[in-house]
Amino acid sequence: MSNSRITEAIVLMQDFAERTGLSADVPPRRYLWTDAFAVCNYLGLAQATEEHHYTTLALRLVDQVHHALGRHRDDDPRTGWLSGLNEHAGELHPTRGGLRIGKGQPERGPDQPLDERLEWDRDGQYFHYLTKWMHALDQVTHATGQPGFNLWARELAKTAFNTFTYLSSTKGPRRMVWKMSIDLTRALVPAMGQHDPLDGYITCRELLSTAIALPTPLVGPKLGKEIRQFAEMFDKGGWTTADPLGIGGLLSDAYRMSGLLLPGAKTDEQFLENLLTAALSGLQDCADNVELHRPAEYRLAFRELGLAIGLHAVEYLLQAADSKTTRNSTSPKTRTLLQALLQYAPMASDIESFWRNPEHRDTDAWSEHRDINEVMLATSLAPEGFLIKRALLPAEPA
Repeated sequence: MSNSRITEAIVLMQDFAERTGLSADVPPRRYLWTDAFAVCNYLGLAQATEEHHYTTLALRLVDQVHHALGRHRDDDPRTGWLSGLNEHAGELHPTRGGLRIGKGQPERGPDQPLDERLEWDRDGQYFHYLTKWMHALDQVTHATGQPGFNLWARELAKTAFNTFTYLSSTKGPRRMVWKMSIDLTRALVPAMGQHDPLDGYITCRELLSTAIALPTPLVGPKLGKEIRQFAEMFDKGGWTTADPLGIGGLLSDAYRMSGLLLPGAKTDEQFLENLLTAALSGLQDCADNVELHRPAEYRLAFRELGLAIGLHAVEYLLQAADSKTTRNSTSPKTRTLLQALLQYAPMASDIESFWRNPEHRDTDAWSEHRDINEVMLATSLAPEGFLIKRALLPAEPA
């Protein structure tokens, strides 16, 4: 990435750190999805600039998230760690009770009826936010060599599987719920997210792959059962979506999956081809989506920027396919799919150019979601921290 893009990403992430209490003396304001991307951004900036203080910011953000979102809300009569562990044990295992979303409104009570509009503003736990945090913790292990972050991610994966999945009344595979209560005892939105089982499968494989590669003995959850059962849950033909954020997620997942391919594993190669096929089908519909051509006040920047990040993943996939150091040769079908996806790469530049324009950020739609918008714009400008998994390094001093 060019120096100008890195510089712009730095400004965005410095402003975010000050605004949300990460580097300034203001009360911390934590939100799990945004913070997961932010951790990855700081790690990427540390590598791009060779300035260690960005790694320090990433580690400080992890600590703030665990102490804010891993504990009950200030306005909740319940106190302490969500897991119910005592203070000492909770410090050692901060993710065992999951992590709150960080929404402004308290969660819906057991006797309150579901209001779909209000539910968006209410706290709880989202599976797809938890997997983003697992990925961020895994990236910290790769950047620092410290295995504890990967262990926390695997403990979170175990908790999420045990609470978000359930056996259906039939003899079919397990099912999932989309949103759980803060204490993970009841479903707030029982529907299953389209890509949640897929996300769980890839993330668990990613975490286990890191754990096995660490020079330390494997302790904690091994995630084999979870990987197998997530694989049974997803519909390989049901991943296609026209939602920009969903397409971007499929492309990012494809890049992550490419690093997990086992030599000679035809099922893994077919899996990657299925991901790329679904993304390509969605892009063909998305390219003509009028939403991407509306005025700024009617658009959600972070959803579009998710697509831009995914399109950068396509570029990295092609670079890996052309690299002589890649551990697996790319199948002809995969290469054909990547070439077809590459024709949509200009969409990433168009999305970024639109939201880099200060006039387009001078709207209520931008300011109401400023944190997530600016962090994901920074990710799109400098996506290495989120997408690329660094070779495991010797552990830095804690």
